[in-house]
Amino acid sequence: MKDGFISVACGTPKLRLADCDYNAEQTFTMMRAAEKAGVKVLVLPELGLTGYTCGDLFYQDTLLQGAEQALSTVLAATRNLEVVTAVGLPVRVNNRLYNCAAIIQKGRILGLVPKTYLPNYSEFYEKRQFTTAPKANEPVCVYLCGEEFLMAAEQVFHCENIPELKLGFEICEDLWAPDSPSVHMAQAGATIIGNLSASNDIIGKDSYRRQLVTMQSAKLLCGYVYASVGEGESTSDVVFGAHQMIAENGALLAERRFDGGLLISEIDVQKLAYERRRTQMLDTLSESRMPVQRLFSLSLSPTKLTRYVAPMPFVPEGKEDRDARCREILLIASLGLKQRLEHTGAKTAVVGLSGGLDSTLAVLITGLAMKMLGRPMTDIIAVTMPCFGTTDRTRNNAVILAEQMGATLRTVDISNTVRSHFRDIGHSMEDHSVTFENGQARERTQVLMDIANANGGLVIGTGDLSELALGWCTYNGDHMSMYGVNASIPKTLVRHLVGYLARDNEGKDEALHDVLEDILDTPVSPELLPAVKGEISQRTEDLVGPYELHDFFLYYVLRWGFSPAKVYRLAQYALDRQYSSEVILKWLKTFYRRFFTQQFKRNCLPDGPKVGTVALSPRGDWRMPSDAKVNLWQAELETLK
Repeated sequence: MKDGFISVACGTPKLRLADCDYNAEQTFTMMRAAEKAGVKVLVLPELGLTGYTCGDLFYQDTLLQGAEQALSTVLAATRNLEVVTAVGLPVRVNNRLYNCAAIIQKGRILGLVPKTYLPNYSEFYEKRQFTTAPKANEPVCVYLCGEEFLMAAEQVFHCENIPELKLGFEICEDLWAPDSPSVHMAQAGATIIGNLSASNDIIGKDSYRRQLVTMQSAKLLCGYVYASVGEGESTSDVVFGAHQMIAENGALLAERRFDGGLLISEIDVQKLAYERRRTQMLDTLSESRMPVQRLFSLSLSPTKLTRYVAPMPFVPEGKEDRDARCREILLIASLGLKQRLEHTGAKTAVVGLSGGLDSTLAVLITGLAMKMLGRPMTDIIAVTMPCFGTTDRTRNNAVILAEQMGATLRTVDISNTVRSHFRDIGHSMEDHSVTFENGQARERTQVLMDIANANGGLVIGTGDLSELALGWCTYNGDHMSMYGVNASIPKTLVRHLVGYLARDNEGKDEALHDVLEDILDTPVSPELLPAVKGEISQRTEDLVGPYELHDFFLYYVLRWGFSPAKVYRLAQYALDRQYSSEVILKWLKTFYRRFFTQQFKRNCLPDGPKVGTVALSPRGDWRMPSDAKVNLWQAELETLK
């Protein structure tokens, strides 16, 4: 349970119809296997102690007594297991029969949850044998297996020592209903919903179930554990394929069909609780509607991670998904710039072109916006401003890129102007301190602004999201523009966007394709220190750390509010093949230090289009005082090893 990760499982044991003793043995055997694997919440199929397709045998006292005795057997065999398990069985109450989930732990029944919505169609005519659950706020006292407790729909089971862990359970058709019980359980605080199911397999139904489960987990901001029946059910007219799914907030963590057994993953209840606090989307139920609340406890222990954690959370891994993401981002960014150019009546768009990745992406997006406006590429003024650190490679790439796009190219050598400025302020040319670097960056911005003034244009910013998070920009230098098209695009994604556009031009414009490929191969550098033998002497990632790491930190710190320890753990888990723990921790400390000290730069950012869920605009995305202290986060970082 460390860091909010709760190990959950779907289980589909083999069964024999109406053979309750056999089914009980299969059930407690699976529970023991789950406990051994560290599972804390286990969901088994609907009516698993009897089998779902018993039909009119459910009228028989012998079967009902057998189901109760089977549950007693399971309880006795699992009295030392703390895994909270949902077991399906028929239960008779006051001459009515209910399709129920018995929620059990440590040999005790925590509660009994009846099915609310009963199917009433050809394959499944449950209303023939079963009764709809009593109203959620009208619990019924039940005596079963020598215990007396409440039977009620929409019960919520609270873990006493893990505040974010609250469980709710519904049964098969309940999920398909417009007003699912899980909606009310989530409103009452349930963060994990279990579904005991018996859903048959026909063409396309698995896809529909998958959509239901993932969407329910998304709209309820919850984890959803779905376990359907499989081998052993009657196949007279239908076949059951043991469909198992574990979802979290719209993401499918694990899935299996036609194979039964245990399917295990981890649901992050801290993450879900954070998202509920952030969005405030789930209305709290009134006292009169509040379902029955039950308590249980779990021993606290580390949770072994098996779920996949993407090493680059901003970048889809499949080529098709990645290309689709690139197309969408380019469309959003260029639409935003189109609107700004149109609204202001700007005659030109001025872009400082360095031959690096960020300025390349900015000028390409500007080109797309000009196409949308039906304007010539000559309305783009691409300005190269060579100075002390500029290399032939980057200068030539900038020139070729501008020429291939058809932009208006301006070259303004700022070397003499910067030298004059340094003389004015008494700064030595031999002193390569931050003044030496920032003096050049601010002069470049002044040149761009003045050219924009002279040509009725707007300066298009090139700084990306990762640089803004780290404060890797010169205040009132490249920090400033009239519209920052890259402002919410992280560095790891910038590379893929440029690569996508390079591939898009392959075979159509080979010269443009080739220059984009060479830019992709160029080390990331501000080129503010003198070149050494014509080569770049200043590599950004040597100074602030790998952007692959910083983008990982950025995503989990900003999007999910994770603690330093949790971010560190996930980074080790996802990136251990690329980076040692020492390297990860070193740059994680750098990230927090720079992120807190550089907020003053982010509090006065220019406008820019938001393309993803993580952005740093002070107007709508990230509100943080410039003087906030990093002490609490640093103290936690110092405890990490």
